[in-house]
Amino acid sequence: MIESPLSIGIVCYPTFGGSGAVASGLGQCLARRGHTIHFISYSRPFRLLCDNHPNIHHHEIDTMEYPLFLGPLYAISCSVRIADIIREANLDILHVHYALPHALCAYLANEMLNPSERVPIVTTLHGTDITLIGNSPAFRPAVKLGLDKSTLLTCVSHWLADRTCEYFDICDRLNVIYNFIDTDLYTPDASTLERADFAAEGEALLLHVSNFRPVKRLPDVIRTFARVREAIPAHLLLVGDGPELPLALNLAAELGLSDHVTSLGERRDIHEIFPLADLFLFPSDGESFGLAAAESLASEVPVIGARAGGLPEVMNDGEHGRLCEVGDTDAMGDAAIALLRDPEARRTMGIAGRRQVLGRFSPDLIVPTYERFYYSTLNRPVALA
Repeated sequence: MIESPLSIGIVCYPTFGGSGAVASGLGQCLARRGHTIHFISYSRPFRLLCDNHPNIHHHEIDTMEYPLFLGPLYAISCSVRIADIIREANLDILHVHYALPHALCAYLANEMLNPSERVPIVTTLHGTDITLIGNSPAFRPAVKLGLDKSTLLTCVSHWLADRTCEYFDICDRLNVIYNFIDTDLYTPDASTLERADFAAEGEALLLHVSNFRPVKRLPDVIRTFARVREAIPAHLLLVGDGPELPLALNLAAELGLSDHVTSLGERRDIHEIFPLADLFLFPSDGESFGLAAAESLASEVPVIGARAGGLPEVMNDGEHGRLCEVGDTDAMGDAAIALLRDPEARRTMGIAGRRQVLGRFSPDLIVPTYERFYYSTLNRPVALA
């Protein structure tokens, strides 16, 4: 426990994606350390659906529909709701996840309040808010304003900090705090599921988990798996949902792999699915961190990924899996085949992968780092256990 608990507002998307998962997990850890957490989102974050901790509160953003507008007024509704909660809950600090629109919403919310009511804004950048939306000429000025008006900025990897520095010239304001993994939840013995329900006897089981957006390079997942199937009986599980899922399934059908690829959709028991897999496929070309890859490593499942983005900060090639060049599905497939044919090497990599997560990405390391930044932003002495 801490000696000086804070009232913290967390603004995030409530979805299965990385930013929502990280924000939810951070709030849960902070609540258990004695802080009062006020989540502000358009629905209850999925990781909080079964969490009724007394220090956790959720405040829903109500969006207005009006015929004059083309869509709901999310940003304005979010700003108004933030302002209400700052005042009603007497927040000490506001932590927003994803730059656009949440950093701007936080700034607008503060502007709606009297100067004495305003709170510091911590903005965590997660990836596409900088590399995709933020790098768009149309949105760059809006993102820049949100970043400039934030009291403190954090990035989930050095790779993302470098991109943010390059695009927005705010290099000296960026602080890297890695994502963290619940290593009590993601363990090699977490599963109560039967592997036989997903793969036949004698088949290798490969896994991909994502939000199925273009950056994940779903065709590369399928082509890598096709390379494996040429050499070894195997089955591929796709977990998640998103715009690229139909493309992936269509490509699997074109390659004659439909009977060997199963789409499970979004699952809340993903921590039970990871330990069933032999390998995790992650060929993304611009992952800011690689949360799913780290969850796989925590489950002692080696990763076959692309040497791009922040993934090389999460895992070491040859120690926790294999990293290949972006788009080189032959190399990824061959690396997977080699590991599937060498159970001892695969086991050694799995154990090393979990050790990596425990040593660098555990909540016990990351959450106190956020706390120190909160207290320094408030100019209060740090009093952590």
